[in-house]
Amino acid sequence: MSSRTYDGVALLIGRVIVGGVFLWAAADNLLELDAKSGYAASKGVLAPTALVTLASLILLAGAISILIGFRPPLGVLAIVAFLIPVTLMMHNFWALTGLNQILELHNFQGNVIMLGSAVMFLGIPRPWPYSVDRWLKSTRAAATESPASATA
Repeated sequence: MSSRTYDGVALLIGRVIVGGVFLWAAADNLLELDAKSGYAASKGVLAPTALVTLASLILLAGAISILIGFRPPLGVLAIVAFLIPVTLMMHNFWALTGLNQILELHNFQGNVIMLGSAVMFLGIPRPWPYSVDRWLKSTRAAATESPASATA
C-alpha cells in the first residue's frame, strides 16, 4: 500500500469516528427529545422542543456530510452552527458553582474539542478519498470523456 492509500484510509477512519460521534449526538437528542428539551428549558431556552429539534437536525446534516464526504465545508458549517450556540448556552460553567460547574466545564471542553476536530476537516484537500464528492467527480469525468471516445 502506498502512503497515499494509508492517508485515505486514515481519513476515512477519522471521518467515521468524528462523524459517528456527531451522528450519535444528533440521534440521541432526537430520541431523547423530551429530556433534552427539558434541559434546554432549564437553561432558559425559549421554545426548547423546536430549537432542540432544529439544532439536532442541523447537527445530523453535518454528521452525514462528514461521514459520506458530501460537500464537507457545508457539513463543517452545520456542525459549527450547532456547536457554538449550544456550547455557550448549555454549558455555561462560568455561571455555576461546585459540582455543576465542574460537570459543565467538562461538557464545554468536550464541545470545544469537537469544534476543533470539525474545523480541521476544512484543511484536507477535496474531494476526499472514499467520498461521495470523489465518486461524483469521477462520474462527471467519465460522462465528459464518453462522447469523445464514442466519436473517435
